[in-house]
Amino acid sequence: MGEKVNLTHGHIGATLTKLALPIMGTSFVQMTYNLTDMFWVGKLGSNSVAAVGTAGFFSWFSFSLILLSKIGAEVFVAQHLGKEDEEGAKNYARSAIHLNMFLAVLYGAFLLSMRHPLISFFNLGDPEVIGLATGYLSIIAVGVLFSFINPVFTAIFNGSGNSRTPFLINLTGLGLNMILDPVFIHGFGPLKPMGVYGAGYATVLAQVIVTVIFIIIMATSRDSFFKINIFKRIDLSRIKIIIKLGLPVGIQNGLFSIIGMVLARIISVYGPEAIAAQKLGSQIESISWMTASGYSTAISAFVGQNYGGKKYDRIMKGYFSGLRLMSFIGIFAMALLYFFAVPLFTIFINDPITVEMGASYLMIIAFSQWFATLEISNQGAFNGLGKTFYPSVVGIVFNLLRIPMAYFFSQDLGLGLDGVWWAITVSSIFKGLVLFVFFYLVVIRKYRKTGEIS
Repeated sequence: MGEKVNLTHGHIGATLTKLALPIMGTSFVQMTYNLTDMFWVGKLGSNSVAAVGTAGFFSWFSFSLILLSKIGAEVFVAQHLGKEDEEGAKNYARSAIHLNMFLAVLYGAFLLSMRHPLISFFNLGDPEVIGLATGYLSIIAVGVLFSFINPVFTAIFNGSGNSRTPFLINLTGLGLNMILDPVFIHGFGPLKPMGVYGAGYATVLAQVIVTVIFIIIMATSRDSFFKINIFKRIDLSRIKIIIKLGLPVGIQNGLFSIIGMVLARIISVYGPEAIAAQKLGSQIESISWMTASGYSTAISAFVGQNYGGKKYDRIMKGYFSGLRLMSFIGIFAMALLYFFAVPLFTIFINDPITVEMGASYLMIIAFSQWFATLEISNQGAFNGLGKTFYPSVVGIVFNLLRIPMAYFFSQDLGLGLDGVWWAITVSSIFKGLVLFVFFYLVVIRKYRKTGEIS
């Protein structure tokens, strides 16, 4: 099960699909993790959803730190294996793990020591929501090492062309989380109900099990590449190269989460129901962008290996094949979110005010779904080439514009809460279009003139 796969040979469509499906499955696993928590927490009411949603912003922000090592692991493993340099790929994988563990310990300590002022930033107003959010954040902070390391293990496997193994491992974690969530949240037999805190404990325990399985699979693999000794000397030169590649993506994601926090503060004036609507709505919307992100990762690994092997024609064929599939997913998501907004929301919560706000969110955000998949697909292709700067700049610029647009649409145009949803939608549309234009100018046009990609 733990063996690498060569992506530089074979039928392009079949190779890319075989690689992409498990990665998309892994993305769905992550999405289902979040939706499972929301499903059971939703039974506790809007205050509980608002508490988990508020603390969840810091889990979201943590991904920007994870990306510093994850992108490097994925891209450098793929490119060096494409060059048939297994030892180089292994060294980069080890350095990515070292960097990831250091950042995890640092961030976990920060969350624990600063949990009260961090939650206070959102100006929630409700003492119950504040208390629940602070407690939930403390639990997540304790288990942060495991939530950090699992995406990097996944990236190492994906970069090697083996996407099936991390999918199965993460699926096991999901199954465990789905069992533990109702047990810990609502209680079972002698186990007393833990409410919101139970969701945190269930998530952390599931992540610990996933980490243990990854370590066992890698240690017992027949492929020497996966036998990575993390106790070897820390290679600062490689860590610097990994950070240089991942930093633009990390900054983009970090700003994205900070902007999300600012928008949450704008939303908070409309009450806990609005916060719950935004949190649940974004989780439901993740049906499309998590799928697209999974395929984006597949494109990144495919492009990375073929770029290392200098098979440029294969890169372009794989890129357009992926773009066609992503367009189908984007159009499907657009129709699903628009026409089934209310039924989708009532799966998780019954509060009529929250459902009304959330349904409006889904119907407005539906218009951006195709453009979001366009952005994410092109981001994967750029990452595989090691050109993380372009998608990061586009993401940073248009995500920052969400804040003034949110104020303009909601207050100056008098759209209220819907104005915030429209700000998110309009910025997503521009991100998709502009990034595609960048990829055409930087990569496609040069390839058509010279037959090369640099």
